[in-house]
Amino acid sequence: MNETIDKSLDASGLLCPEPVMMLHKVMREAVSGNVVEVIATDPSTIRDIPKFCLFLGHELIEQKKTDTHYFYYIRKS
Repeated sequence: MNETIDKSLDASGLLCPEPVMMLHKVMREAVSGNVVEVIATDPSTIRDIPKFCLFLGHELIEQKKTDTHYFYYIRKS
């Protein structure tokens, strides 16, 4: 990803619904166009974060997975 990350949220170790609740707070504090990185370990974020973006109109720029973590890069609308 070639985007500048404006805010980062490390939700490692947290289970649904906490990562999305924390993301909601970070997105409220971000300004339009900011890129937010989310780091999570809960597999339910694979479903929840794209739906969050779709529902609220944010752009999910990229998502990727390692052996232990999920990474999401979201541009605030």
